[in-house]
Amino acid sequence: MAPSSSVVGKIKVQLKLSISRLRMVQQKDTAIAKQQRRAMAQLLEQGKEESARIRVENIIRSDITTELLEILELYCELLLARAQLLESTPCDPGLEEAVKSIIYAAPRTEIKELQQARQLLVEKFGKEFALTAVENSDGKVAERVVRKLRVEPPEKELVEAYLKEIARTYGVAWPRREQVRDENDGDDDDEAGGGQAVANPTLEEPLTTAELSKATPPRDLGPRSPVSVAPPSPSTDNVNPRIRLPAPPELKPGPKMTGLKKTPATETRDTSVDADGSGNPKGRKDVVGGKIPDVDELAKRFAQLKR
Repeated sequence: MAPSSSVVGKIKVQLKLSISRLRMVQQKDTAIAKQQRRAMAQLLEQGKEESARIRVENIIRSDITTELLEILELYCELLLARAQLLESTPCDPGLEEAVKSIIYAAPRTEIKELQQARQLLVEKFGKEFALTAVENSDGKVAERVVRKLRVEPPEKELVEAYLKEIARTYGVAWPRREQVRDENDGDDDDEAGGGQAVANPTLEEPLTTAELSKATPPRDLGPRSPVSVAPPSPSTDNVNPRIRLPAPPELKPGPKMTGLKKTPATETRDTSVDADGSGNPKGRKDVVGGKIPDVDELAKRFAQLKR
């Protein structure tokens, strides 16, 4: 019998190979399942419902197998992470479920690496331990593994759910029985409505002139503006969006206008009016500034002009 350490090393190698192989098979099965679903959608679109119901069972079985491989991959990763516990001769309670589930399910899969890992586990823990795992006499095998390995036809509700999901994913109008039933119900309602005499509703009284004058005219009345602004869509930042038009710009004098000096003609006119012989610029500032002179000041100016 080989030493325990060498067997554990071989188990670790096979577990790593099994994990990579399981992932590759899952990806392959997923790609095939997508093609099969597309084919199911075409059958439903063509009205071949019976053929679709039979073939969809293959998709269901493929999905169940993919889920089983995923569970076994998790158990392989668990054993690889707790490889030190494999050194003990009696199986550790923390590894018993994973080891027995792999021994129970590996012969029912097509993964050779996993089957070789199973043989090493049987060699490590003995034939009695393996026999108990195969028969599941102590119930230590995971229930979901046992359920995935059961060979039985899928339930009718599951088949209906798969077909509805495939039709919804690929935009196929199915089931058509409900549509035909709805159309027939609509035709029956139309016929019933056409055969019976419909009572005339009571007419409303006409509005008076005063009420018409108070009524708000419709928005479509009159010519429309060629420019239309769509309101922004609400968001978390602005729950109630509103359109705000920019205000007209405010005109301010530029630096050239503020620093503009008087022209020579203006200065000449001011000196002719305010000439007092002394060249006092104060009187000129009063006129230009817009101040009204007093009566006494005006009298003095007239007296100076008479001289």
